[in-house]
Amino acid sequence: MIAVDTNLLVYAHRKESRLHEVSFSMVRELAEGRQLWAIPWPCCYEFLSVVTNYRIWKDTATPPERAWRQLEAWTASPSNRLLGETDDFLKVLSGLVRRPRVRGAIVHDARIAAICLAHGIESLFTRDRDFSLFPELRTRDPFG
Repeated sequence: MIAVDTNLLVYAHRKESRLHEVSFSMVRELAEGRQLWAIPWPCCYEFLSVVTNYRIWKDTATPPERAWRQLEAWTASPSNRLLGETDDFLKVLSGLVRRPRVRGAIVHDARIAAICLAHGIESLFTRDRDFSLFPELRTRDPFG
């Protein structure tokens, strides 16, 4: 099973992104396909936070209701799974957050990585290079 990181969801949703068309198609193919795919819960929260943020988008921020409907559409896919913390999550997270460069905002990425590892995710689709700090999680930039 693959998981999708926040940045791909944002690109798929925001039409002004130069990666919108390809991201939209990719997420649509996942949502309409039979292959299991996942969104970690923290990516759901982050998606809502980013696309509705007026500091980022100014007058074009996505209205919260529309952002919620988009998230509902993705998660309604029969092949989608939402991933959260497991019983052994703290053990997995502990091994990631104790690394030298994992601090500040990267702790959020460590949480996503730990969730993916705890669920045995095959690959995380992301453009975020910070995930390279967690080599046990296979990542893939679907654009490059």
